[in-house]
Amino acid sequence: MKYRVGIAKKAKKELDSLPINTQENIAEGIGKLGNNPDDAALDVKKLKNDPEADYRLRVGSYRIKFDRHNTIKIISIIRIVHRKDAYR
Repeated sequence: MKYRVGIAKKAKKELDSLPINTQENIAEGIGKLGNNPDDAALDVKKLKNDPEADYRLRVGSYRIKFDRHNTIKIISIIRIVHRKDAYR
């Protein structure tokens, strides 16, 4: 049930601006998401009224906003932001 993961240019830029240990934690979370997005151990929630994305993954203090396309098995990472800025 693996999904291909694509990262938007903006999300890649946001990820690159973070400290190395935070980047590693986020990359690990994205890897687990790609292997099994329905894993109960992941903190994934469907977003309501968010114009950017349909879902979010929580990794520490950061939120990874993404869209999930089940028919073609692709996860598109839209944004990677700190929780204080995630829902503005």
